[in-house]
Parts: sequence; structure tokens; C-alpha cells
Amino acid sequence: MFILVGAWIHGSFWLTILLFLVLTVLQIISLLNYLHQPNNELKAIIHSLENQTELTPEFKNYSNASAAQLQQALHRLLKKHQDQTLFKNEESLFYKNIVQHAGIGLIAIDTDGKVVVINNAAKKLLQVYAIKYITELQSLSPALVSSIFKLKTAGRDLVKLKIDNELVQLSVFAIELMLNKKTYKMVTLQNINSELEEMEMDAWQNLVRVLTHEIMNSVTPISSLAATVADDLNQNQAPQELLLSQSDKDDLLLAIHTIQRRSDGLIRFVKDFRNLTHIPTPKFETIELHGLLSEIQVLLQQDFSKNNIEFSTSCQPGNLSIEADKSLIEQVIINLIKNAIQSFDEETNRLIEVKAFKDTKNRVLITVKDNGSGIEEETLERIFIPFFSTKKTGSGIGLSLSRQIMRKHRGTLTVASKIDEGTEFTMRF
Repeated sequence: MFILVGAWIHGSFWLTILLFLVLTVLQIISLLNYLHQPNNELKAIIHSLENQTELTPEFKNYSNASAAQLQQALHRLLKKHQDQTLFKNEESLFYKNIVQHAGIGLIAIDTDGKVVVINNAAKKLLQVYAIKYITELQSLSPALVSSIFKLKTAGRDLVKLKIDNELVQLSVFAIELMLNKKTYKMVTLQNINSELEEMEMDAWQNLVRVLTHEIMNSVTPISSLAATVADDLNQNQAPQELLLSQSDKDDLLLAIHTIQRRSDGLIRFVKDFRNLTHIPTPKFETIELHGLLSEIQVLLQQDFSKNNIEFSTSCQPGNLSIEADKSLIEQVIINLIKNAIQSFDEETNRLIEVKAFKDTKNRVLITVKDNGSGIEEETLERIFIPFFSTKKTGSGIGLSLSRQIMRKHRGTLTVASKIDEGTEFTMRF
């Protein structure tokens, strides 16, 4: 610039003036670019922060100390922002995985009922693949949909529904949350059917323990005393020795025999109930179901022939097996088959089918199905209650005992029945 000014003043060397004028303009442009480049980099970083886009910084060596310091500060800011963004993304993915793999069902909906989140446990529990609105569950259970809309923060409810012919008791819990000034409702669903059954059975077992203890303590001496008196009377054959007439002696013997008979019956009755509280711990082993069903068929063949029943078994695949206690599972199947035998009234075409197979969830199922008279719905809800029986001579512990055995095998025992069509019991392992 000094040379340009000097040449301009002297008014000569026009070629030199033109050259240095061009050089001065280029120098000014270069200087401006030099000064503005950190600002441009700052604009790019701010733009990426505003739009949440990824920016790969280009490190340059500035001779300008201020520009170099600004560049270092900008890159530290960018690095910190990228680290925080990466951490938030990983944290978000972490919590999403927790929600999706949680053991209880989770559903989040907005105020319009639109499903924002539904995890794998909820899909599996409700047997749905994907839903957009919670009202799509109306066909499955209107009570569940109503409960979800009705519950407020910290609200709880119990809902019963049938899935795959299996009664499911759901514990529903809701909490309301705010996000971006919008209200959402988080609902948890948990199948507590097994817990309720276990608590119910524990209550019955505690009752049985008390009853058996008290009844046995009272009845055993009565039975023993009655037997002793009867023996004494029988030994004194002459009525005059007892100062009794023959008729009085006969009446006394009849009364004592009646006491003894009823006492013995009560003792047997109590012993049956005591079995409810003394189920052995299963000894697990590999059981081939085809062989087990064949053995049971041979064992009960006489009963089938006597009652004119056509019996069939099926095992698919042929090598299907389970890990269980053979004697206990055999006891359950035999009990279910005997119940089926007693279910027929006047039917002439009597059929009992026992099938072993895997369901869509890869669980092993054993079903015992008959075409008998069926069970009324009111009775169906009570057949697993201890001491309840529809048979005159039944003790009412067979099905309750069978369900307890399945519980000890971490399985379930359910029933489905239609009047005049038949009954089907299902053992799920």
C-alpha cells in the first residue's frame, strides 16, 4: 500500500501502480477472509447446535492468536455438546430397552387414548402385535379399556379376562405424567393369577391344618372308646351279666357300632383332606409323554371297557418330553381321566381324548377332553376349591390336589366346558 501510494503521488510507473493496486485488493480480501473464518466456523457450529445435526470440525492452524484461542474454545464446546448428545442418546436407548424388556406390561397413552409406548410384556400378555389406540382392546376386554381410562394417578384396579381359554387376573396401576406440556398416562399390567391361587391355597391349607388337628384329637378317642365298649359287650354274651335285656343289648350294640362307623368315616374324611397339606416336593426327571400316556391307557383299560368308553391318545411330536415328577404328573392325568369317566350320563358315544403337544409359545400342553354332559358355568368357577364336589361320594380334593401339583411344577391347570358338549382340562408346563 505504501508503494502504491508513493507511485501514485509521483504519477509515474502506471504499470507498477496497477500491479500493486491488484495486490492490495487481493491482500485486503485475504485479510478479511482470515479475520472472518473463525466467525464462519462459529456460525456453522451454532447452526449445527440449533438443528441437532452432526458437525465434524476441521482443525486449522491460525497465526492469529485470538483466532486460535477462539477455535480451541469452539471445538471444546462442540466436543462437550457431542459427548452430551451421545450420552443422552445412549441413556434414551438404555431406558427404552428397560421398558421393552421389563417383566410387567407397560402402556403409555395420551389424553386421546393414542398408544405412545407398549412394551413386549404387554403385547405378550394381551396377545397383540401392535395397537395405535387403546380402544382396539375393546374386543378383548371392555372392562380393561374402561379401567385404563378411568384410573387416575396412583389408581389401582383388578380386571378379569380370558386369553386362549385361560382366565387371567390383571392388576392394573396407572400414573399420569407431563411431557412438553402434554399429559400422558402410564399403565402397568401384571398377571397376578398364580399369586392369587397360591394365596388362596395357602389359606385353605392353614384351615385344613387346624381342622385336622382339632378333629383328629377329638374323634380318635371316641372311635377307640366305641370299639372297646363294643368288644366288651360282645365278650359278655349273657344279657343277665349286664342286667340288660337282649333287646337293650342289641340297641346298645347298634348305637355303639354306629358311633364307631361314623367315627371311622370321619377319620378317613380328615385323612383325605390332610393330603392337601402333604404334597411331596417333585423329583424332576425327563419324562417321555408318549410312553407315559401308553402306560396310563393300559392301567385304566378295564375302566374304559367297563364303561363302554372309547379312549385315544396323541403325542406330537412323538419324542415330546417334559421335566417333571413322573408319579405326581401321572396322578394328575389319572385323576382327570377318572373325572372324565364319571362325567357321562346317558351318552352312548362316549369318547375321551388325551393329547400332548406344544402351543404357539413353545409350551408343552397336555389336554384331557371328553364329550360328556359338561359342567355348568356356576359350578365351573368352584371345582378347584378344596372340599367342593359334584359327586355324592367325592371328597372334593382331587382337582384341588391336581392344581397344587401343577403349581409345584411351575405350571397351570385350567378347564373349559360347555353343557351337552363336553369338558376339557389343560395342563400347561
